[in-house]
Amino acid sequence: MAFARTCSVALVGVDGVIVEVQADLEPGVAAFALVGLPDKALSEARDRVRAAVVNSGEAWPQRKLTVGLSPASVPKSGSGFDLAVACAVLAAAERLDPSSIAELLIIGELGLDGRVRPVRGVLPSVLAAADAGYQRVVVAEQTAPEASLVPGVTVIGVRSLRQLVAVLTGASAPEEPPDPIAGRPDPLMAGLMLPSAGVRGLVDDKAARLDLADVAGQYEARRALEIAAAGGHHLYLKGPPGAGKTMLAERLPSLLPPLTQKEALEVTAVHSVAGLLPVGRPLIDTAPYCAPHHSTTMPAIVGGGSGLPRPGAVSLAHRGVLFLDEAPEFPVRVLDSLRQPLESGEVVIARSAGSLRLPARFLLCLAANPCPCGRHSRRGEGCECSPAMVSRYQGRLSGPLLDRVDLQVQVAPVTRIELMERDTTAENTETVAARVLAARERAAARLATTPWRTNAEVPGHELRTRWQLAPGALNDVARQLERGLLTARGLDRVLRVAWTVADLAGRDRPDQRDVRTALVLRTGVEQGLPLAERVYGRLGGIPAQRVGPVDEPPEGQSRSGRFEKPDCPDPESPGPPDRPDALGRSTRSGSAKRSGKRDQHRADEGGEA
Repeated sequence: MAFARTCSVALVGVDGVIVEVQADLEPGVAAFALVGLPDKALSEARDRVRAAVVNSGEAWPQRKLTVGLSPASVPKSGSGFDLAVACAVLAAAERLDPSSIAELLIIGELGLDGRVRPVRGVLPSVLAAADAGYQRVVVAEQTAPEASLVPGVTVIGVRSLRQLVAVLTGASAPEEPPDPIAGRPDPLMAGLMLPSAGVRGLVDDKAARLDLADVAGQYEARRALEIAAAGGHHLYLKGPPGAGKTMLAERLPSLLPPLTQKEALEVTAVHSVAGLLPVGRPLIDTAPYCAPHHSTTMPAIVGGGSGLPRPGAVSLAHRGVLFLDEAPEFPVRVLDSLRQPLESGEVVIARSAGSLRLPARFLLCLAANPCPCGRHSRRGEGCECSPAMVSRYQGRLSGPLLDRVDLQVQVAPVTRIELMERDTTAENTETVAARVLAARERAAARLATTPWRTNAEVPGHELRTRWQLAPGALNDVARQLERGLLTARGLDRVLRVAWTVADLAGRDRPDQRDVRTALVLRTGVEQGLPLAERVYGRLGGIPAQRVGPVDEPPEGQSRSGRFEKPDCPDPESPGPPDRPDALGRSTRSGSAKRSGKRDQHRADEGGEA
């Protein structure tokens, strides 16, 4: 009886489980049994391994062969065990020294010709191997740069089974077929890359050209975008079609700072498992951007699939931006499934085959029209929707979901002057990103002794007890709580935004105006000052007034292009004189008469006193 063993890795979500691959040869009728809870792709490894061994010039043992994958209780899927099974079989047949592979961790798929093909999830697999104490890992040559990202592990990249046998036996490596012709895709990478599913993990040339200065007007929304990027706050943009909501959301990832080494490994591991890791770029060090279509199903958003679930959009947007354009068009169940990830930063998926935990610390950006036709406003001009239609459309975004969104901004239509004239005061992405990075560094220094790095991650209890605000800063918030207009969760999120506003302004702690700014950005109710003046006046960057000749606006319209309401009469003014009509009756309204009677009553009381 001959026996040999080596190790490989089974992926459960983005976590790796070390699997011992055992091969046993016994006298008897030639047969090949594979046990250990393999799936369909792994069960077919018997034919792939046999053909690869024979085509590599090695003899296939004509005895009873049993290959076991331990622990047998862990479901195993995929073709990444092929190379480990082939090495264990050759070692059991005494073609290789069993001790030479006992301390190796081997990952790779075998083609029928013996070539080693790359598989998905190499980075989390090597991370699991490093945690288990393995120091040498064998992978396909194409995924060797990805595996080399893990410190303390020696990576051996091979092209074929023949080459690995030569390395393990100390023989000279055989000549391999030439690489693919330049300009053509590598056929070995065909199974490694899957459709992008709306994910942009790298700042490519197109993304690099998305400049914030290209957005016409929208100063309030631009500033809200900056605050969202500085603190990691969720954002809801509501406005008519063509106002620039999608343009703003597409420029949000470029405002985020580069990922740290730990964050980059987390993001790269998720994308590697999902098959979205770009070829030639083993490490994703920029914030990913995921924008799924509104027809996307719940498993595609939160994760799922047959058998063990795979990462969904919330995990693919980890440490980046998840943009849901036309948010009310998404199914209600899909939108409500985001509640738990928004709070915890992770998603737990349970299936009959097992459960797993996936990271989901993303910045949510919602965009929506005010009604089905998109023209609903407070004035009601041009909207063809009935009040019931408007209420039903806006009700698709549930209250508990919106309660978890920190910034809710109304995006106004772009005026003619903002669209036609060139605005030289608009800041570009580089300028705004520099302020965001400075604010992030200020918050990181304050949170250095805590497990959190952004204001959006800090629990509300810590904000209320550990870091004190300026005296009187919570006066406005207290009134909103008493009126029932603000929930306990809403209070925590207002405090988080207030700290971000203070970080952008370079202050040590928020004062009343910072809290008021955060309250306005959340509720949309102005507390005596316009939002632009409140936000820009406190944080700087108010666009300078344009100078130069401009067309005079028509009567009743301001220079901004919006029609203004006529001046309302002062309620304290005496009003028009009381003139009798043709029948001798007074023309003053009932309210004016009642007001006059009250004034006369006060005068009589004063005279008696």
